[in-house]
Amino acid sequence: MKSISVVALLALAAFASAEWIDIDWSQVKPIDEFDHYWTRLPAELQVYRYATPSQRIVNGVEALPGQFPYQIALLSNFASGTGLCGGTVLTNNFILTAAHCLVDGNNVLASSGTAILGAHDRTLVEPTQQRIGFTQAGVFVHSNYIASTIRNDIATVRLNSPAQFNARVQPIRLPARSDGRDFAGLEGTASGFGRTSDANPNSAAVISFTRNPILSNAQCNTFWSTTWVQDQNVCLSAVGDRTICHGDSGGPLTVHDGGSSLEVGISSFVSSAGCVSGMPSAFVRVSFFRDWIEQNSDYVFDA
Repeated sequence: MKSISVVALLALAAFASAEWIDIDWSQVKPIDEFDHYWTRLPAELQVYRYATPSQRIVNGVEALPGQFPYQIALLSNFASGTGLCGGTVLTNNFILTAAHCLVDGNNVLASSGTAILGAHDRTLVEPTQQRIGFTQAGVFVHSNYIASTIRNDIATVRLNSPAQFNARVQPIRLPARSDGRDFAGLEGTASGFGRTSDANPNSAAVISFTRNPILSNAQCNTFWSTTWVQDQNVCLSAVGDRTICHGDSGGPLTVHDGGSSLEVGISSFVSSAGCVSGMPSAFVRVSFFRDWIEQNSDYVFDA
């Protein structure tokens, strides 16, 4: 009998887990290119929507295949097109992401979409990938999400069929209920498929990442203010112009903890003045929303 390669086995597992979804990438654009992304900002900042796109994960590093098995690419279908965001594998049934990735300017939820798990190059038909659809009925956005102030910018997505865990697809771990740390001073890792160059208007095909110190909210508010950065947020510094930017929305901020990655934030907003402005990037603080996450997924926090 002929031997079967590991790649072939991965391919069989991926295709067995769910029907393969073909994607016309020419019809997909980062969520920040949609009108509703900008209407949540004050009028004086909306002028930046017409500026030359800034770098996305600025001065970041291309990830190794399988380096971030919890990272996904999230495609959300709106009447005006398909938006690209990031997200994380929460359980084999649920994805964790940002609310603004799933709500348009009229507060209408995405009609449907696709979560791409296990991808290194999201645009290729990789044997490691699982492309699993979702419907509007599977979209759970925080009921108090406010686009204009970017409050409660959190959502979960229930997949149409369970993901199959393997070396390239793994769930993320969230802070236990007893974990009261604010994570300030720890090195945070942010990852995503956002743009990597001002010269390239397209989102990156492969995952990039950056590692920077996490700031306390007091430190962050020397740049922002309590109007924008509150207890429900956590900030990542922009040391050496290495930072996330538009296009990486919904993706994870993690720390290395106890031998594995721990997600402490969900990419929420950055300065409209540009990614190299020196402003910290702001994330949803996961620990602030433990109850909400449990109520809107099948994830159960450790005590």
